[in-house]
Amino acid sequence: MNSTFLDFGIVQIKWYSIFIFLAMLAACLIIFKEAKKKNIAEDYLVNLIFYGIIIGILGARLYYVIFNLDYYLHNILEIFMIWKGGLAIHGGIIATLIFLILYSKKKKINTLLLLDVIVVGLIIAQSIGRWGNFFNGEAYGRITTLSNLKSLHLPKFIINGMYINGSYREPTFLYESIFSLMGFIVMLTVRKLKKLKVGNLTSIYLIWYGIERLFIEQLRSDSLMLGPIKVAQLVSAIAIIAGIIILIKEAKKGNDYQLTKF
Repeated sequence: MNSTFLDFGIVQIKWYSIFIFLAMLAACLIIFKEAKKKNIAEDYLVNLIFYGIIIGILGARLYYVIFNLDYYLHNILEIFMIWKGGLAIHGGIIATLIFLILYSKKKKINTLLLLDVIVVGLIIAQSIGRWGNFFNGEAYGRITTLSNLKSLHLPKFIINGMYINGSYREPTFLYESIFSLMGFIVMLTVRKLKKLKVGNLTSIYLIWYGIERLFIEQLRSDSLMLGPIKVAQLVSAIAIIAGIIILIKEAKKGNDYQLTKF
């Protein structure tokens, strides 16, 4: 699979970069649309997204480097070559979440309300971004057979792209992309409910993506590891628990969007 979109000799534009850009663009468009419905000031949102994207990318890269430290200690310059891949979504989410909490507290704004706005765009961004992993030969699954891939009725270019390091691999990037797209549709549907509580969309995201990643990670063979434990599965389990706690806690408050002021 050719990872280069355009080659100008000195400068190359990678497919990975293209899909990351498209993912961020889609997320921003949806976030602005969602924010407008909840009367969130556009100026505030612009600053939040600008710094959030930068911090998210740095967090995603740092997270990936930490769990591949032995390699990067011997290849220091490659730490900065993010166009080659190596952005861990959990690291980006954690870093951005910390920033968002601190920023919202400083501005005295409901953190869960902001998260409800952001997660709708975030999950579709994850669906799009996984295609960058495909062109980079990342986020692949266990060794499988050509006949098995054909039985899934996959396009030929995906089957060809799943031939990695001398073997055919399960297209776990595709599984996650599809499940994230389904999660996006679910959230678009749920957000129309009249009795929707503040924090409900955040809870759905945490639970949906947590379950999604918990199972798909079991199929992956290029996971980040913490000893014998797959880090993504550990974080996913924590996300599911957090989502359930937020759902129960906010339900008891009875705080719906009609009562929320920004």
